[in-house]
Amino acid sequence: MKKFNALCILLAAYSFNAQVISGTVISKNENQPVPYVKIGIEKENAGTVSDEKGNFSIDLSRFDPSRKLKVEVPGYELYTETVQDFRNQNHHQIFLKEKIKDIKEVNIKVKKLVDKNWGVNTKTKHVLYSVNPKFRKVDFLGETALEFNTSRRSKIKNINLNIASYVSDKPVLMRYSIYTEKNGFPDKNILDEEITVELTQDMIKDGTYTLDVNDRNIWVQGKFFIGIQFLKEFDGMIKISAALFRTGFMRTFYGDWHKMALAAPAINIDVKVDKSAKNIKDETGASGDDLEGLISDTSQYKTEAESSVYGKNNSSGNYLELKDTKLYYEIYGEGEPLFLLHGNSGSIQDFYQQIPVLSKQFKVIAIDTRGQGKSMDTSRKDFTYTQFADDVKALADKLGLNKINIAGWSDGGITGLEFALKYPENCNKVIAIGANAFPEGVDDRLVSHMKNQLLVLNIENKPEKFNEKRLVKIMLNEPHISKKDLTKIKNPVLVIAGDKDVIKQEHTEMMAKQMPNAELKIYKDATHMIPFEKADELNGDILKFLGK
Repeated sequence: MKKFNALCILLAAYSFNAQVISGTVISKNENQPVPYVKIGIEKENAGTVSDEKGNFSIDLSRFDPSRKLKVEVPGYELYTETVQDFRNQNHHQIFLKEKIKDIKEVNIKVKKLVDKNWGVNTKTKHVLYSVNPKFRKVDFLGETALEFNTSRRSKIKNINLNIASYVSDKPVLMRYSIYTEKNGFPDKNILDEEITVELTQDMIKDGTYTLDVNDRNIWVQGKFFIGIQFLKEFDGMIKISAALFRTGFMRTFYGDWHKMALAAPAINIDVKVDKSAKNIKDETGASGDDLEGLISDTSQYKTEAESSVYGKNNSSGNYLELKDTKLYYEIYGEGEPLFLLHGNSGSIQDFYQQIPVLSKQFKVIAIDTRGQGKSMDTSRKDFTYTQFADDVKALADKLGLNKINIAGWSDGGITGLEFALKYPENCNKVIAIGANAFPEGVDDRLVSHMKNQLLVLNIENKPEKFNEKRLVKIMLNEPHISKKDLTKIKNPVLVIAGDKDVIKQEHTEMMAKQMPNAELKIYKDATHMIPFEKADELNGDILKFLGK
């Protein structure tokens, strides 16, 4: 009997601690259920959304009784209550009070309204923000947002979402929000009424779903955010196009907003800008560290590169074991040695358009730089370009190559210059593509982006991202090749950059001018991604330069 009583007590305790509370959200004014209300714990990445009849269930067992339960939906006042007080209710009904709308007579004299479109317009199918309830339930109720900034008062007409793929057995329920800005992150929702959409395939035209909000009379000025959230599970998946080198924002439920430093969802808006209104500062339209126009969308090339044999060719690949690293490399062709060095966070496969052409006339040795591609690095030290140059020398020595050519892209180009400085007698010619001599040579927008990226990495402080942090730091802090150092490079050097490169053109021109035996070529209509964008032209220039 004692055992039975003890068991009952244990079961009762377990039942209390693992309690899932169900209830209904009701409009206090109309005594009607309120659908699709967010219910969660303040500052926590967990919660639920009421269904179309206002019903909900939430597990509060793991939360401290003193924590605040937060309930909100546009058009109603925020409801908060401690977890303990909510547990003690008998019926668990949440009554929300409608917001009082202070409607005043407004006399707006608009002299000139100008149509604009701001935001991310890419329709790529290679860089994606995927919504898959079955695969990542923990992230499903997350919210993503994009920052905008308008100097003049503007009215939002349409909110456009570029959708690369839509698969669902039923309409997908989404909510749109518009937030003010505080300390660089989304803050308060400015909408008086919620905007929910039941999205179906036929509502997506030419890869875009356009939400008409013109009648809602939404005016904005200064910084604001457009956010989207999926409210109800569905069988299938939605893939939203995303733009590289744009900063997006994300949170899970009432958790803190975080920056997504590498990509942002393809949200753009059609607006009417009041040109007669007061201009609070120079108009920017869509803010953030926007690198569109500096770095093109290379997702197509990345997909092609990944499908090639390069970078994973067992028949031509090998490892060189050095202190703290195993350096992976592949060799193709016969003839004079030509080392190919990729850019930051890249790999051998980035030269998938160069290797088959150059290897017809040269012995091409393509390397995965330490800590990148298939090369490993077990040290805890910061990377340096002189270290990378030492690795190239070590591999050349292993292969018995006394004098080598180097074609390097971005970080690889810097390594090539460092090699020419440190090992001039072992260097024949260098092709430096999109390289810089010191950090100030990089476009300020990219520097700002990398600083944001490093800030996020430092805040996250995840051990698995230690290597990624090192790769960002080396771009921010190095190289340190002075103008005087450049004059010491006597080897023939071909300096290449795009006219829309992230390397400042005056910096590229300075480098070529300082090196006594350098040639300069600026590619027209090209960004930093020349080996991808201008493969044929680059291959021809490399062969011509090395053949002299």
